[in-house]
Amino acid sequence: MKVKPFKGIRPPKHLVEAVESRPYDVLNSEEARAEAGSNEKSLYHIIKPEINFPVGTSEYDEKVYTSAAEHFQKFQDEGWLVQDNKEQYYIYAQTMNGKTQYGLVVCAYVDDYMTGRIKKHELTRRDKEEDRMKHVRVNDANIEPVFFAYKDDAVLANIIAKYTKTAPEYDFIAPIDGFGHKFWVISGDEDIKAITDEFARIPNMYIADGHHRSAAAALVGAEKARLNPQHRGDEEYNYFMAVCFPASQLTILDYNRVVKDLNGMTSAEFLHALEKNFTLTPLPDGDAESMKPQHLHQFSLYLDEKWYHLDAKQGTYDDSDPIGVLDVDISSRLILDEILEIGDLRSSQRIDFVGGLRGLGELKRRVDSGEMRAALALYPVSMSQIMDIADSGKIMPPKATWFEPKLRSGLIIHKLS
Repeated sequence: MKVKPFKGIRPPKHLVEAVESRPYDVLNSEEARAEAGSNEKSLYHIIKPEINFPVGTSEYDEKVYTSAAEHFQKFQDEGWLVQDNKEQYYIYAQTMNGKTQYGLVVCAYVDDYMTGRIKKHELTRRDKEEDRMKHVRVNDANIEPVFFAYKDDAVLANIIAKYTKTAPEYDFIAPIDGFGHKFWVISGDEDIKAITDEFARIPNMYIADGHHRSAAAALVGAEKARLNPQHRGDEEYNYFMAVCFPASQLTILDYNRVVKDLNGMTSAEFLHALEKNFTLTPLPDGDAESMKPQHLHQFSLYLDEKWYHLDAKQGTYDDSDPIGVLDVDISSRLILDEILEIGDLRSSQRIDFVGGLRGLGELKRRVDSGEMRAALALYPVSMSQIMDIADSGKIMPPKATWFEPKLRSGLIIHKLS
């Protein structure tokens, strides 16, 4: 893999908690408006710039993208974001529930994405790509990093351990979720060279989270290369910002489903239809969290104020197929498609998805409220499954993975020129 250090643009230490935010795609405009409040330093003014306009303004309005660029410039003019004077790498550590993961912040090579050395496991939608491409173009920067994984590497681990023994540049607890965030600067020339050289020995990296941001960043870089008659190949736009974590440290939560109807069936008819491919076990009353699936190929169904475990019968999945072994594939084929006739998970209005951080209690709430008819909880996908699928060149079904914790935005930005 080809990576390089870069001159990060980031907040002064005393302003980081005023600037930092959640990623643009985990909250809606109303939530961003509320979280930003009266804080003019909030990064939401750049990554959710519709909040700079009256409620109801479309996030895709051209003036909204222009406002993002104006605020990015304002943040630099006011000294809320300052560019480092040296190209360097950075370490970003996140702590959730007592577990810490350590990521290296690098500039990844656009051509590695275009040629498939940076591997993806999800399809992207062109409309979402274009939205992020407009944001990158208008700011001439990667405002938010993408989230990569690499197979564990002892040399990189030793460098990370050396720096994380020292006092961090940033150290704060995010108020929205209580997760810890720390940040170090790798400025030593020998360590910078060692990181660059070691990544050159790593054959692949894997997109964990941020497929649309990765595609947009790489496509804008390639676009800039095509449009530049003096293109050399070493320009800053040939790279985009990523935080790269050892695969073994990452946590993937369940990504669950709620459906609005049973496709015209009664509850009894639906349960009977399930028995073709699943063994159904009614569960005793208890806390929703205790109803989670316990292993692969087991699902939890919530229907009519009752929980069930559904165990997929032998022969309904293929353990030798990287896709066919996935519980998201089993549930999509045998429940959502075959029984409920929900074929396209990306466009159907009859289904919604709930990230595992919200817990099974959120599934119960949405069904009990009458908003949804039934809920299905899945056992989480593993990082090794994701890498196997990416290595095979296959694509996972939609809404298969939920990585937590999410990267905070605003700790560092990469300018393309």
